[in-house]
Amino acid sequence: MFARASALLLLVCVAVTACSDSSDPGPVADRLAEGLTAGNLAEVPFEGDAGAYAEIVGDLDVPVRVRVAGVEQEDDVATAELSWEWELGRDSWHYTTKAELVESGDDWRVRWDPALVEPSLREGETLTLRTTQPRRADVIGRSGQRIVTERDVVRLGLDKSKIDKGETRTSARRIAELAGVTPGPYVKRAVASGDKAFVEAIVLRAEDAKERIPAAFAKVPGAVSLGTTRPLAPTKEFAAPLLGSVGEATAELIEKSDGALSAGDVVGLSGLQARYDAQLRGTPGVRVTAGEGERERVLHESDPAQGEPLELTLDVDLQERAERVLADVGPASAIVAVDPSTGDLLAAASGPGGDGNNTATYGRYAPGSTMKVVTALALLRAGLTPESVVDCPATTVVDGKTFKNYDDYPASSLGRITLREAVAQSCNTAFISLVDKLDDKALTQAAAALGLGVDHDLGFPAYFGQVPAPEGETEKAADLIGQGKVLASPMAMATVAASVRAGHTVLPRLVVGHRVEPVAPEVPLTKAEAAALRGLMRAVVTEGSGRFLGGLGDLGAKTGTAEYGTPDASGALPTHVWMVAQQPRLAVAVFVETGASGSSTAGPLLREFLTSP
Repeated sequence: MFARASALLLLVCVAVTACSDSSDPGPVADRLAEGLTAGNLAEVPFEGDAGAYAEIVGDLDVPVRVRVAGVEQEDDVATAELSWEWELGRDSWHYTTKAELVESGDDWRVRWDPALVEPSLREGETLTLRTTQPRRADVIGRSGQRIVTERDVVRLGLDKSKIDKGETRTSARRIAELAGVTPGPYVKRAVASGDKAFVEAIVLRAEDAKERIPAAFAKVPGAVSLGTTRPLAPTKEFAAPLLGSVGEATAELIEKSDGALSAGDVVGLSGLQARYDAQLRGTPGVRVTAGEGERERVLHESDPAQGEPLELTLDVDLQERAERVLADVGPASAIVAVDPSTGDLLAAASGPGGDGNNTATYGRYAPGSTMKVVTALALLRAGLTPESVVDCPATTVVDGKTFKNYDDYPASSLGRITLREAVAQSCNTAFISLVDKLDDKALTQAAAALGLGVDHDLGFPAYFGQVPAPEGETEKAADLIGQGKVLASPMAMATVAASVRAGHTVLPRLVVGHRVEPVAPEVPLTKAEAAALRGLMRAVVTEGSGRFLGGLGDLGAKTGTAEYGTPDASGALPTHVWMVAQQPRLAVAVFVETGASGSSTAGPLLREFLTSP
């Protein structure tokens, strides 16, 4: 009796279990959705080979979420409705499919069909994702001038589909030689690439390609030149250290982009092009297709979102003029021009001697006697006037260190002279003799009032210089004449000149729309102080070291020379040379890393910049 009861109970349990499994295909449908989302169907029971799933969606290397929208059952067959959502960057692709579930013994299984992935898919077809790149936005200058825009270029390289495999090395080497690139690395790249690959050697502006590439290039087996466009400035040199470059995304950038970039995408690689890449590049569109050739079908498509132009204050004509002036200068050099009324940077040219470095806005150099504009402000605040009489000896000693004037200092301006003459002739010893009239904060405060030594994030690499509190009397004396630990960039010294002309602290601006919270100087510049400084700088032109600038209208200036580095065989130190100037609508700083003097080296460059068409 006990055995019969146990057997009956077992039959009931088996029956109940079987009925429970066969009546509910839902768990298998859920498992299918989870597996499709994860890209792993190992735990999903199938009828047929579901191994094709990975191949079907392999090109859509983007996240997908699959949910069960509902399950309908009729006897031993059920239909699961699946809701698909693919994340395609800023876009998403939604659709539904149906998956057939069949009862198999005590279990439910999914009948494999490519249509459960996408309704129109047939056996052997895969999904393909392509991106549609938007046109990169322009960089725009003053008055709407187009600085960086699409310009014609030529891509020169090897098309391996046009040659036999054995010709790769010979053709690649010859292409490299004719295109002017290093043969070894290019040949290595060509050999490692696919049999039908295009291996780019160099990209040249269309006009440069005509001049540089000989006719023999076209006769090399597999050599091709492909016309296209690239975002480029008017010339290769135009504000290059500031603007930076544009090119194909590197492997490192692609890895860091979290899927936003892929091979072949054109991105900013350096400078402003890199910092504002997301703004300029915009967002790619996407296209998902199935099938090939004439059978290719577009399943989903979204248009690209164009980037937003980057607006700068640069004046194309002034920038090009500055670069022409610096074209033959051997050492690192710079010309920076500022509109005093707005702070707009109109030119920020770094000469070719700087090897591509941003000398103009980020160079760090002792400003020499251009610093005397700042020191003069500190002395005015200490009670002196332009007509105050000061001592200008041939030499002076501070804590055992001897200071002297520059070699060609006029003897007629030694002795008792006015502060005005001391500025005009740039008497080092006069300023150093007044060191006791200034406390340790005076120079730093005067510098800040003229825009020197106070950092701001301007949206581009900008060095405002430093005027730290001195450590000892010798350093304090050296600081007064722009040596010691005082440093500045050409942009910072152009800002000093602009502040003198404007009558208030000028904050440079290059990127239009970039918000900056100005740091107010502890002791602001007054109108009276600015007027006195303009008079002192005017004296440099009318009676001092800048007389060669006479005849250029309402112009004030200051020369500067600063020793640096290691002495030569004669014991003389090399010198940085400067000249700053200000007019009603223009403040300029000219810098050359190594030169004879401010007036003889930087001065002619300044005059050429101010007078050339």
